[in-house]
Amino acid sequence: MSDQIHALNRTERELISFRISDQEFCVDIMSVREIRGWTQATPLPRTPSFVRGVINLRGAVLPVIDLGSRLGLQTERPTERHVIIVTRIGEQMVGLLVDAVCDIIAVTDALIQATPDVASDLVDRFVRGIFSLEGRMISLVALDRVLPDLEAEAA
Repeated sequence: MSDQIHALNRTERELISFRISDQEFCVDIMSVREIRGWTQATPLPRTPSFVRGVINLRGAVLPVIDLGSRLGLQTERPTERHVIIVTRIGEQMVGLLVDAVCDIIAVTDALIQATPDVASDLVDRFVRGIFSLEGRMISLVALDRVLPDLEAEAA
């Protein structure tokens, strides 16, 4: 029995970490399809400011979201050093614009802590948890909440 409990606490997940401004975030590596260099996006009319537009990904139209802007962070104009993390969110492929990819890391669920109560509703909405790794504080992004809720925004 104690071996089963011990095994539950050691459930590892692989995450890909990336930097936006001076903060580090991560997403589950299973949702990442590829990482590509910055490509200028074609803007779409009447989209939220954090939607950079769309790019052509091997014949498919891929929406690109400026993740820093979506999270309410100060962002800079994208350069060739920025990257797009192509992810699957539900049934949709989406590109996430970030400053740089850092690492592939493995953490146990026991290391991931809830966001502090002093955090804003915005943090609670987009961050599933926070953990410390080698002196770095890394926030786990809730990918399912990155896309805009079109019905709520229309109301």
